[in-house]
Amino acid sequence: MSAIKTIATKPYTDQRPGTSGLRKKTRHFQQPRYLENFVQAVFDALRKDTPSGFGGETLVVGGDGRYFNRAAIQTIIRIAAGNGFGRVLVARGGILSTPAMSAVIRRRRAFGGLVLSASHNPGGPDDDFGIKYNVRNGGPAPEAVTEGIFRETRKIERYLIADAPDVDLDRLSSHRLGGTEVVVFDGLTDYTALMRQIFDFEALKAHFRSGFRMLFDAMHGATGPYAHHIFEELLGAAPGSVLNGTPLEDFGGHHPDPNLVHAAGLVRRMAEPNAPDFGAACDADGDRNMIVGRSFFVTPCDSVAVIAEYATALAGVARSLPTSTALDRVAAAQGVPCYETPTGWKYFGSLLDAGLCTICGEESFGTGSDHVREKDGIWAVLSWLSILAKSKKSVAEIVESHWQRFGRSYFQRHDYEKMNSQAATEMLEKLAATLPSLAGRSWGDFVVAHAGDYRYTDPVDHSETPHAGIRILFDGGSRIVLRLSGTGTEGATLRVYFERYEPKNTTSDVDAMLRPLVEIVRELLALRQEPTVIT
Repeated sequence: MSAIKTIATKPYTDQRPGTSGLRKKTRHFQQPRYLENFVQAVFDALRKDTPSGFGGETLVVGGDGRYFNRAAIQTIIRIAAGNGFGRVLVARGGILSTPAMSAVIRRRRAFGGLVLSASHNPGGPDDDFGIKYNVRNGGPAPEAVTEGIFRETRKIERYLIADAPDVDLDRLSSHRLGGTEVVVFDGLTDYTALMRQIFDFEALKAHFRSGFRMLFDAMHGATGPYAHHIFEELLGAAPGSVLNGTPLEDFGGHHPDPNLVHAAGLVRRMAEPNAPDFGAACDADGDRNMIVGRSFFVTPCDSVAVIAEYATALAGVARSLPTSTALDRVAAAQGVPCYETPTGWKYFGSLLDAGLCTICGEESFGTGSDHVREKDGIWAVLSWLSILAKSKKSVAEIVESHWQRFGRSYFQRHDYEKMNSQAATEMLEKLAATLPSLAGRSWGDFVVAHAGDYRYTDPVDHSETPHAGIRILFDGGSRIVLRLSGTGTEGATLRVYFERYEPKNTTSDVDAMLRPLVEIVRELLALRQEPTVIT
């Protein structure tokens, strides 16, 4: 019988979770009691709504395999046992993609889960670590829950922990820690079963047997085991179709972000003379994805629009504010509503739970549907494989056909990383003060129709989210959106989104088409520096 110890502690002041949980440098998390305090604060906040305790509840734990994941999981197991959870499900090896976490919570009717990941951020002793709590519907904790967690971190005085040895994470097994059953389970099983329900695996197998070839870059993150199992073992993709498929604590020293900069090796392979038919990549925890054809990049905005175009029985669709309006035009053609939300997958959750939305997406390489409550990279790849198998067209032909039908949104995101937080905030505040005077102003062919700070009202619970981003809308459908991102761990990241809608001209150079909009922003912000990353 494991003894339960009460350990005295003092609060840290910097444990407010963001839209993607709590993210800091790994060494910051390794401070004495830092992780323990946050996990206990999560349980203390949840206990207020669970008066009978956690004895009949199941907690799921897993992550993307980054440095400190395994040690953090051992600590979480012991604190969960100290707080009286009836059952803790831990993915074998500690590897559980974020969408798989959502699937496990939903399929096993778990109380919730702790995801150990900093998503697309680099990993290692000197890089990033993160933890977030997913609620009973499988989605990220809403703001009311994260604020409750933050309040608990500010007043914590103790944490409860079982005095027990480490659990063997690499062997499927069951253990007892006091009154808690700890089960090490196969993290592939639930997710694979769900994908089999959604997609026609036999049709996809036939497509691969016909000679179809693909490359998938797992970027040494959590999707490697899923990709090997689903694409190579079950669907018959050729051995070697999965690149960087072994999860590594430092992701092989690379930045596990599936975009043209950090997945450059895949992009080069797809531009070779004998390139495969299809390429894709996922980030460290498997929620983001990039789609490429032979020498052809599919923007995330176009990707979700194409998936929606080929979908049937849509209740509605949703996109984040910065995401291009390509999805809006598909929704109009399908006769379904399109919802515009702030950035953050949690905003899609209430729409999905209410049955208002079937497919949703973000420009930040996130695509998903109502099968889980997270964006899902493998699901997006399987969606594209299904479209390719059905249409018998190439990736480029599918997207170009989409443009011919709906017009094209030329789109880019410019990131200015590691900016001084105060300076970045003041820059946007200064711009916000000028917004009322911009209506009617023209820069060449671009005439401002509306400029303002975006405020979101959730159509389900009517909650308000102010200051979700600055919008500058032009006559004819072009847009500029600006916002500060909270996903980094150093300074501030200014993200600027450019969209130029062209109903007929669909084959021009993206940089040339967007240059006038870029110059408008440089003038308005008095920007002199160049963006760190353009995607």
